[in-house]
Amino acid sequence: MRRNNIVLLLIIIAFLGGCKSKNNVVPLLIYNDADPYMEEFRDNILERTPDEYSIEAYDSQNSQIIQNEFIENLLKEEPPVMIINPVDRLGAYTIVLKAKEVNVPVIFINREPLEEDLYLWDQVYYVGAPAERSAELQSEIIMELFGDSNALGVNDLNGDNIIQVILLKGEQGHQDAETRTEVVMNELETNGYEVEILVIEIANWKTSEGYEAMMELLPIYGEQLELVISNNDAMAIGAIQALMELEYFQDLDNDGFIDHETEPWIPVVGIDGITEALELITSGYLYGTVINDSESMAEAIIELTTAIINGDDVNTISYILIDNKYIWVDYKKYVLDEN
Repeated sequence: MRRNNIVLLLIIIAFLGGCKSKNNVVPLLIYNDADPYMEEFRDNILERTPDEYSIEAYDSQNSQIIQNEFIENLLKEEPPVMIINPVDRLGAYTIVLKAKEVNVPVIFINREPLEEDLYLWDQVYYVGAPAERSAELQSEIIMELFGDSNALGVNDLNGDNIIQVILLKGEQGHQDAETRTEVVMNELETNGYEVEILVIEIANWKTSEGYEAMMELLPIYGEQLELVISNNDAMAIGAIQALMELEYFQDLDNDGFIDHETEPWIPVVGIDGITEALELITSGYLYGTVINDSESMAEAIIELTTAIINGDDVNTISYILIDNKYIWVDYKKYVLDEN
């Protein structure tokens, strides 16, 4: 009888321990693990997870349907909080209502839901960076490269005082793609720069599509091209691969570095600051990028998550929480000459 009681006690302890562990796991849903920036962002979050809880990542494979299935199943386990990088920002409405039903707070990251969806419940937050700011800084990189708008420098290859551009755009209709494209062009024009868009090509944030697009476009526009503007680093890297293959970049002395003063090159500018992009800046192939600071955002996400789990006032964390909803982490310019 005593042995049976001991066994029963061990089973109860194991069950309670399992429940505690289950409720101490925070789901992190990424829109697509194949996105190089989100892969780094995910890893930055996971690396900063404290011992008091764990974070488990899920790949939504760029499908809102798959992400919704994950969310529906995970909410049944009543996690202490959910961290969600939505596939479609318009999907946030349903996510918030479902989470509110079971009292599970939600932290959205990277893709900003509509403001009215964030205000459906007081336990919903957003951590990210304003898309327009990235494009403003990208335009600054371009203006610093080309110099005085009334007398462009040596990078105006044909001397017509007009910048001839191929622009690689993310998904058609995507909030960040539309904002980054519109703002970078507006900023250049507002500051007196005349820009001729040779073509705007949709490349869906992907290196492979950036490469394929440029391989098709360079035989048509290559002789006119003076600048490639990309909505993100991944597409910019694809563009560089094509430019290298078609010998628009030439490392004449074979030292692994493109000297902008003495060797053929075409300026390419991106956004995100992923590791491969920073390496390409160091070697002179990518002119510049705008760092979307996933390390600082990861720190903010962990601080906010920890405060929610511990029942602390979320306004006491080291990052400013605006309107009890938003944590904004600013972008940073990155070019070789300044780093």
